[in-house]
Amino acid sequence: MDSSDLYLDITGFAHSTPGWVQSAFELWTEYGLLVFGVLFVTVWWRSRERRGTRKVALAVLAPVATVAGYVISESLKSVVDEERPCRAVAGAAASLVACPPTGDWSFPSNHAAIAGAGAVALALALRRLALLTVPLALLMAFSRVFVGVHYPHDVAVGLVLGGALAAVVMLTLTGPVDRLVAALRASGKPVIVWFTGPGPAR
Repeated sequence: MDSSDLYLDITGFAHSTPGWVQSAFELWTEYGLLVFGVLFVTVWWRSRERRGTRKVALAVLAPVATVAGYVISESLKSVVDEERPCRAVAGAAASLVACPPTGDWSFPSNHAAIAGAGAVALALALRRLALLTVPLALLMAFSRVFVGVHYPHDVAVGLVLGGALAAVVMLTLTGPVDRLVAALRASGKPVIVWFTGPGPAR
């Protein structure tokens, strides 16, 4: 894959934007994934209020599916060994953030994989969240190219890989985890009841 020309177009556009836009993208690309963490906690906390166990199971699985997306992305990255475009593309403008060192390979984008996995997992846990998580994932992927540390194909594959794996994990494990949560709730132990919500055990 070679998306160098598109990379040059996007990074050139990035350098033409006002300083506050560049700063906003730098901040988002570094810390935007924390938003998904906050959403994981929020969805889990709200799921505890429901008497059924399926929502709790989905909420618990969402971060697990996202971690799975990261692990697969990182494994693929160690096999492909693609150099970062901020070093490899001739004539490219300097990246807006520090170019990762050699050995921290480019393909696929872990940030995009995590964002894609988180977006899909959260949407499956609470459908209306897709209106928020999908745009956030796309923005995270775009930001990695905008700041100059990934090719467009890195983030595209990262998004698809993370999202697809998260969907498989969520759809495959929801049933078993649902039954586990129901069994744990039935134990009536205070710590477990706090974690899973009161349900019929209360």
